[in-house]
Amino acid sequence: MIRHLVLFKLNEGVGRDEPRVAEGARLFRELGPLVPALESWECGWNISDRPIAYDFAINSSVADADALKAYAEHPAHRAAVAHWAEYATWVVADFEI
Repeated sequence: MIRHLVLFKLNEGVGRDEPRVAEGARLFRELGPLVPALESWECGWNISDRPIAYDFAINSSVADADALKAYAEHPAHRAAVAHWAEYATWVVADFEI
């Protein structure tokens, strides 16, 4: 099993209340059931006000490397990522659990 973690940081001057950002969050909230390769899917806005904190997080799991590739290549995932690329940067960590 592989844990897939993603942390998003909104670009300077971009607020989570903007319609495009709300749409991006909706795309990720709805992504889990659309991708058969996902074993688990959680996402949401950060609640910490610490200056080092990121803004939005995804915590998911897949069975193996092939499933992770299938997730990454899924059209719904690609669409959501393309949307976020307009106003955020992110970091990813994938590790065996």
